[in-house]
Amino acid sequence: RRGYQAMPSDWRKPSGQDYACLHDTMLIYFSSGTAGMPKMVLHDFTYPLGHIVTAKYWQGVQDGKLHMTASDSGWAKFGWGKIYGQWLCGAVIAAYDMEHFSPQKMLRIIQKMRLTTFCAPPTIYRFLIKENLADCDFSSIKQCSIAGEPLNPEVYNQWLKLTGLPLVEGFGQTESSVLIANFPWFPIKPGSTGKFAPIYDIELLDEQGRPCEDGSEGIITIRNAAKERFVGLFREYYRDPDAMAQSWRDGNYSTGDVAWRDEDGYIWFLGRNDDVIKCSGYRIGPFEVESALMEHPAVLECAVTAAPDPVRGQVVKASIVLAKNRGYEASPELAKALQDHVKRSTAPYKYPRIVEFVDTLPKSISGKIMRKSIREKDQS
Repeated sequence: RRGYQAMPSDWRKPSGQDYACLHDTMLIYFSSGTAGMPKMVLHDFTYPLGHIVTAKYWQGVQDGKLHMTASDSGWAKFGWGKIYGQWLCGAVIAAYDMEHFSPQKMLRIIQKMRLTTFCAPPTIYRFLIKENLADCDFSSIKQCSIAGEPLNPEVYNQWLKLTGLPLVEGFGQTESSVLIANFPWFPIKPGSTGKFAPIYDIELLDEQGRPCEDGSEGIITIRNAAKERFVGLFREYYRDPDAMAQSWRDGNYSTGDVAWRDEDGYIWFLGRNDDVIKCSGYRIGPFEVESALMEHPAVLECAVTAAPDPVRGQVVKASIVLAKNRGYEASPELAKALQDHVKRSTAPYKYPRIVEFVDTLPKSISGKIMRKSIREKDQS
């Protein structure tokens, strides 16, 4: 068959010690290191099966249709979007690694390849919506998904307005397949990450390990993970007992990510537990402040972090990359305008008392904003 290679004539089916069992070690990922040193994340041979849910019910891949995930082939996102679930669902993979990301080049690829489904992190969509999309042909695309960081409502609304396509958000980790997503059996609430994946027993737990009521924030936790051995969930942090002790408690796996659930069961992501800002007794999620800032046309990218303060303990700091192609320049007047905008959009106590205009934000190799680097710089 054209495009296929024949099996070598001397190939024999493995047996005995050479035959892989379900719970043998299949691969080891390195975590992105956004919260510290990268950890070695060990998966067994059930891992690809968990990504059937990732590919079919979140990314919306179709048998025989072309899917593209914007990810270098060395990342864990490669496993999420370029091989396991997609191939198991019969999709065709468009594999393209960019040495340097260019929004113009990405748009040309999307149109030239006539993709059916497309997945990318928020950083890429933030740059794409700044381009002239009116002349782009997205008629082949049936679904666009997004993951890697929380999706700001402004990015969602702009993409929908410019392309007519909603962004389908999902959440997971190097340690898992998709845990939360906007699955096709319920409508999307813009700004919500969606609902829990049915293949896991997931709950929001407080610091005492008790289930949280609707409206209360808690840590996203996979219950009974040690006993159930859920398909798609990692087995251990290789040679890292301290990390295991911190994340695995009473048989449950704690993701370390904070969210709250509304009365309809939708999950609203707040951020990493160590990213939450504690200011004068208030707990402020950076994502809400970032979303408010992203609504302002002057903001191209931003990161909200905690800065030390002798009186309040911590204060909200915003590191902002300006949309200079729109004519915006750093000034005290613009900083004040952005602070006032956050006060109006969220609550007065959540506004960034410190505004720093920067050329770039520190990011991991997988494109995630490294807020820890900003915090450490401020603390030093």
